[in-house]
Amino acid sequence: MNRVIANKPEEEIATMTETFWQDKRVIVTGGAGFLGSFVTAKLKARGAADIFIPRKKDYDLTQREAIENLYSDALKNIDPKNVVVIHLAANVGGIGANREHPAEFFYDNMIMGVELMHHAYKKGVGKFVATGTVCAYPKFTPVPFKEDDLWNGYPEETNAPYGLAKKMMLVQAQTYRQQYGFNAIYLLPVNLYGPRDNFDLQTSHVIPALIRKTVEATERGDKEIPAWGDGSPTREFLYVEDAADGIVTAAEKYNGSAPVNLGSGYEISIKDLVEMTAKMTGFTGEIVWQTDKPNGQPRRALDVSRAKEYFGWSAQVPFEEGMRRTIEWFKANRSKVEGRKS
Repeated sequence: MNRVIANKPEEEIATMTETFWQDKRVIVTGGAGFLGSFVTAKLKARGAADIFIPRKKDYDLTQREAIENLYSDALKNIDPKNVVVIHLAANVGGIGANREHPAEFFYDNMIMGVELMHHAYKKGVGKFVATGTVCAYPKFTPVPFKEDDLWNGYPEETNAPYGLAKKMMLVQAQTYRQQYGFNAIYLLPVNLYGPRDNFDLQTSHVIPALIRKTVEATERGDKEIPAWGDGSPTREFLYVEDAADGIVTAAEKYNGSAPVNLGSGYEISIKDLVEMTAKMTGFTGEIVWQTDKPNGQPRRALDVSRAKEYFGWSAQVPFEEGMRRTIEWFKANRSKVEGRKS
């Protein structure tokens, strides 16, 4: 049974099919990673039984030949029109990693997106879901960030190479739709957090880094912990399971050219975040702000109304509850986390 949202331009109509995944093969790049593992679980829960997850050891997605091999293998014995690609694979990291490896972050993410989408079009794939990043927004964007403001300035310098590389998938999706009629959609998730995140202090984002620092400092009896910047920037965070739900829902229901934010609608200052994390992990020492370190973007919070309007999605997990689950997971999986290579 199909029904459509009324009063929308044809390109923005969300097709709602109860049996959407039954005859589909889903290629999930990054499907074994942090976000990807939750997306895969959501797909299975929604009835997807044919999921292809390319592993890095088999397919280096920064190499054209590997991408051609991926599609050659993944499209066997199926009509390409019944294939959905959900592109989640990325080379990512926090402010420190972005400052140290800007060229790698630009090249790897740009080439993966361009080649994966181009070859999906050439093979006749039915739908391509591109996941961008909140880092694509201009440094000084009116808060909350609206999708229409994406091109009104240059991104925050420390993560601009990454943000711009991912933003090119929006240009590619829109031009391929315009010229070829290729069904590619572009989503903009805000910063994610949750169980199974990267807790390596050299490469992790702010929430897993804070959780690990405060838990370990508490165990050692440290009297203080360092924190980057001055605490004034604000951020919005989306619980990873909510993000997965948003991506899968968009894959099912959204077939438009406009970019769509995926966020929680909850903005918190870094100072309040650090204090909350310290309280929830039992750390009672002093927080020492390293004001010689960069703050990053001054404010970051999304307008999340378009996702609700276009395909009926909104986040469900309150921030404090998501933090509680993440801290509990980290404590229960310390040996696994600490055994990972950087």
